[in-house]
Amino acid sequence: MESFTLTRKEMACLLLALDGKYNLKPLQVLQAAWTKTHQYDLEKGTGLPAFLSTLLPPIIEKLIKGNELKGFSLHEIAALGQLIEYSNLSITSMQNWVKRDFKPYFDCPKAGKKYSLNQAALLFIIDDLKSNLDFESIRKLFEIVFKKPEDQKDDLVGPIELYASYTSMFEELDANNDQLLDISGHLKEHPHQDSLTEHVIRSSANQFASRLPNLTEKQREAVRNILLVAVISIQTSYFHSLSRRYCNATLFLNPE
Repeated sequence: MESFTLTRKEMACLLLALDGKYNLKPLQVLQAAWTKTHQYDLEKGTGLPAFLSTLLPPIIEKLIKGNELKGFSLHEIAALGQLIEYSNLSITSMQNWVKRDFKPYFDCPKAGKKYSLNQAALLFIIDDLKSNLDFESIRKLFEIVFKKPEDQKDDLVGPIELYASYTSMFEELDANNDQLLDISGHLKEHPHQDSLTEHVIRSSANQFASRLPNLTEKQREAVRNILLVAVISIQTSYFHSLSRRYCNATLFLNPE
């Protein structure tokens, strides 16, 4: 069976749609994501067997049935996270984050007995940032952008909006979808290629941060820097996934 897979931007769009802040309904987001990766099947008239061979977790089945979900259990968030390409999110890790490492942000489920859409986005953000940062650094960044964990009203930017911003940034910077940031202008003889990459990502982060209202210049700079870190973390996640695949293949194909 083939797994149902979403890019990070598609997951962000799904959360926005569930929150009523997107121009498509949740089911339409899922349909667009699946259609994009199955154009050949649809053109050949084999869309039905292709979809029937797609493994659908229960949470996706709920969304297909049109259930309006405003919150998720931790297991449902983990199931969604496992759909994200090049992600290695596990329920065990999330339980540790919720109960220990980032407890103030999850002390109280904010959608009845379930975790809110923003709390789900926060878990996806943690999963991305941990590719490059330790938990103490992530907590410090959260203190800057989210202020008080118990009060979302003073956030510089909401978790869903932050997640949507940097995932959109990454896809804009990876226009050919090869999971590598598209940085043009490198010259073989130039001694400082790294500065060009940094400049391109920072410029894109500046553009996204400038769209956020009611921020001081210092706050906007902080959000810009977090966007930059998050985009680089997505890139790192891809390389981590690639290295794990080759490591697993080597161990599996070369038994003792």
